[in-house]
Amino acid sequence: MDSSSVASAATADPTPQGLTLSGSWTARGLGAGTPGPGASFRSAESVLIIDGSRVTALDTAGAWVLQTLQQRLRDEGSHVEMRGLRPEFARLLEAVEQQATSSKERPSAAAGAPASTLENLGRSVATAWEQAFALLGFVGETAAALAGSIAHPRRIRWRPILYNIRSAGFDALPIVGLLSFLLGIVVAYQGADQLRQYGANIFVADLVGLSMLREFAPLITAIIIAGRSGSAYAAQIGTMAVTEEIDAMRTLGITPMDLLVLPKIIALLIVMPLLTVFADVLGVFGGMIMAQAQLGVGFADFLDRFVKAVSVTALMIGIGKAPVFAFIIAVVGCFQGFRTKGGADSVGRHTTRSVVQSIFLVIVADALFSIAFSALDL
Repeated sequence: MDSSSVASAATADPTPQGLTLSGSWTARGLGAGTPGPGASFRSAESVLIIDGSRVTALDTAGAWVLQTLQQRLRDEGSHVEMRGLRPEFARLLEAVEQQATSSKERPSAAAGAPASTLENLGRSVATAWEQAFALLGFVGETAAALAGSIAHPRRIRWRPILYNIRSAGFDALPIVGLLSFLLGIVVAYQGADQLRQYGANIFVADLVGLSMLREFAPLITAIIIAGRSGSAYAAQIGTMAVTEEIDAMRTLGITPMDLLVLPKIIALLIVMPLLTVFADVLGVFGGMIMAQAQLGVGFADFLDRFVKAVSVTALMIGIGKAPVFAFIIAVVGCFQGFRTKGGADSVGRHTTRSVVQSIFLVIVADALFSIAFSALDL
């Protein structure tokens, strides 16, 4: 049927208590406007009768308009009666009214219905499991890409690697050195009183050397790099994901894994052991200064005891942790960057997650190292 032959939906007010509907009450018949009652019908009558005997067609759009009209009149205090509708039209209108009523009564999260504690816990656990499996898949993809680059060295992009070595390594020397130096001072200061009570001042070299080389230097370096470089990785990749630069790279045939992820991982694997050694030196130096100031242990005596108390094994244990921490930080940062969707808010949220998860996993890995070394009697 041509649109010109469809009678438009219309209303008429024969009496103040009555309203007559006519025409095709469909999406096509309603057109751009929705017919409504006239001025005489707007008087607040107790009983209002709607005559639908002249309605020639009705679909869900028209039924929704009629239902909305009836509800508005009921809200104004009138009792509305629908008469004369064809049986099929009446059934359709009744179905639309039931659907509208159930939608209002049914609680929903969008309406702000409070979720139970158990439901929130379940959602959190499900989200955590989903992220864990996604991270595991990303680790596998990264390992495969890294193995492919080792098998084909021509694929390695050395310029991004050198840039990341400078930004994550050389530029981090001041903050890593300062905090390690202060940490060495704190460790020596906290042990000074106890050692002085037993006349064991010289053993401050054992305390500072073993604690810094085995635990504090690699751990504090990893935490600094997680907050400094790991967050930068997540923010950079997340911004590229939001602005669709990563999709453009794939369109051009450039693998984001080779250009964005592998250079960061390789650079951190190189610089983390070097930063750990740098932190070892500054931490021990800070401990030497505090030992001389608080315990009267000179630099020569400190170094003489340090060489005897601290073995090469202790140094290698600390340095051996660094590549593991570097891999964790780089992978988590890049992983959260690729998961960014939406806008700037999502970039900030995933950047925060990358720092929190990196530090958490680094501490977990350090605890596992301690258990393993204890079992191996190292």
